[in-house]
Amino acid sequence: MPNQPKDKYWVYVLICEGNNYYTGVAKDVGKRFAIHLSGRGAKYTRSFPPIRIAYSEQCLDKSSALKREHEIKKLTHKEKAKLEP
Repeated sequence: MPNQPKDKYWVYVLICEGNNYYTGVAKDVGKRFAIHLSGRGAKYTRSFPPIRIAYSEQCLDKSSALKREHEIKKLTHKEKAKLEP
């Protein structure tokens, strides 16, 4: 992950087992990914362990990150796949 200023929030999308997507918000995506990998993350990623970070996007503040997270969660599986580089 690129340098992540502490006052910025990130929206991230993980590819999980079963080719499912998980979308979340964090200040440090790498650290949050490690938490998901360890089994201490969201209930969803305990059931469907993450494989890799598919996408991340820096936002100006928590409010805009949460709005963007909501937008991404409404996307179809195919639309989420298009977010990947």
